[in-house]
This record gives sequence, structure tokens and C-alpha cells, in this order.
Amino acid sequence: MYELSVESEFCAAHALLIKGVREPVHGHNFRVTLTLEAPSLDADALAVDFHEIERALEGVIAPWRNTDLHDAPQFRSTNPSAEAIARAIAAGVDERLAAAGVVGPHHPGVRILSVRVTEAPGCAAVYRPERG
Repeated sequence: MYELSVESEFCAAHALLIKGVREPVHGHNFRVTLTLEAPSLDADALAVDFHEIERALEGVIAPWRNTDLHDAPQFRSTNPSAEAIARAIAAGVDERLAAAGVVGPHHPGVRILSVRVTEAPGCAAVYRPERG
């Protein structure tokens, strides 16, 4: 089994609702590590082209750059916590990779293993999609 990771970063603001109390609006430099797994290599000795993964990740996070995450469709009805951001990235990247033919029937076993979102030094959330 192979694991491939790409990293990116985006700046955005949020104000989480915690136990009924909204914290002040504040910003983070969110760091993202997206990891895929693949059981084999193709004829070019690649599991997945890094550029495909980077394009998919960038397509998901680009609309969030320098914004208030509460304005993003993914977070209109949920707190834009690091955990929710990681889950939204996994869903969006999976959708984009499927559309590009990187995951799915032609690439059995290729899947997102995890998405790690670090919002501050020492504070990170990891989302691992269910196998299925």
C-alpha cells in the first residue's frame, strides 16, 4: 500500500458557537495535509499524480481564502471547526478526484485516507473517511 500526501494553506476567519456562546471573529492560517492511499502503481510507476491531488485540494480551498468561513455554503448550517473543515475538504476533494477519474472504478483501492487541518501550532484535527 502506498500513501501520498499533499499540503496547502489558506487564511480565513471564523467565530465558533461553543456551548451556546459565539466566540469573537478571528482568523487562522489553516494548514492542510491531505493523504491518499493506493494499493498499486500504474505503468508510469505512479500511485496518483501529485498534480491531480493538488488541483483537487486547491479547487476546494480556494473559495475560502481570505473569507469568513461562515459565508461558505459548507458551513452555513454548521460550525466551521477544524474538524468540520477537514470533513468538508475530504468530501470536496473526493468529488473532484472522482470527476477527474483519479478515484473510482478505473483506480480500485485509491481513496482518501485522511485530512489533517492545523489551525494553530499544536492544534490539529484529523478526519478519516469511513471505508466503504
